Amino acid sequence: MLKQTQGNKGTGELQLVIFQLGNEEYGIDILKVQEIKRMMEITRVPNAPPFIEGVINLRGQIIPVLDLRRRFKLTAGERTDNSRIMVVNVGELTVGMIVDVVLEVISLPVEDISPAPSIVTGVNSQFLDGIGKVEERLLIIINPQRVLEVTELDELQELTEDITE
Repeated sequence: MLKQTQGNKGTGELQLVIFQLGNEEYGIDILKVQEIKRMMEITRVPNAPPFIEGVINLRGQIIPVLDLRRRFKLTAGERTDNSRIMVVNVGELTVGMIVDVVLEVISLPVEDISPAPSIVTGVNSQFLDGIGKVEERLLIIINPQRVLEVTELDELQELTEDITE
């Protein structure tokens, strides 16, 4: 579940990186985000799952990159100058996630996070940690551990090992 940090008043807070896919805003625990990169050359890999865009070489490390729009079965969007690759830690694996735009980093009190309903904007609730309320906005908080299933993580691990050998 959500890892919390202690805020100034002793209440639990979660630091989130807020990003957009289409018109929806999403959040991911900042502790899971290694870095945020501008779009770069992505090398396609044969026989990769359909939501895998390919791999990038990040300072000598081969990292699989997935398109979050495709993973969440959302309509395809155009890549723009604002598109980014969020490099996140998913278990033992480091992966890149393509997002439309990274907006900000916020601290959200844990009491402002509700459990996710079964279907949220077409995104399967298995990927979610909850829904955050920030003033009039709702944030869909994703759990990177759940974005990939165990078998998919194993496939990506093999994929990156095959490329680096």
